[in-house]
Amino acid sequence: MNTIVGTYECKVDAKGRLLLPAPLKKQLASSLQNGFVLKRSVFQSCLELYPMEEWDLMMQKINKLNRFVKKNNDFIRRFTAGVKVVEIDTLGRLLVPKDLVAFASISKDVVFSSAVNIVEIWDKDLYEKSISGEDVDFADLAEEVMGNTNNDNGIS
Repeated sequence: MNTIVGTYECKVDAKGRLLLPAPLKKQLASSLQNGFVLKRSVFQSCLELYPMEEWDLMMQKINKLNRFVKKNNDFIRRFTAGVKVVEIDTLGRLLVPKDLVAFASISKDVVFSSAVNIVEIWDKDLYEKSISGEDVDFADLAEEVMGNTNNDNGIS
């Protein structure tokens, strides 16, 4: 899977359908036939849209966990809670199940935000709060997360 790029806004209709913006749909074109997995985010009040091939890679990692270790079993149950297989219809719409709409507090305006190989789906107000940086100094976070990585290709 290629890296997904961009942040896009759309509106949710009364049935919980989201019309994928054309640039995002084009990036996901190779995944349309295989479908997607939609799940709750672990750390945020948003949803994560996995192309099926990315979901399969994640499940390969999770399937290596020993299920006779209680923490592992608890993690698997919580990680897969609310997981749904979804498709994008011929009009480019994604139907978000009601339980996931409720989890992410999706009301009217929605943001699709790329997260490397998956797409986060946010209620717009919650997305804006999450990136406002009120509780996190992004410069400090960037230094802590990326400052000690060794770059073989000279990119800084």
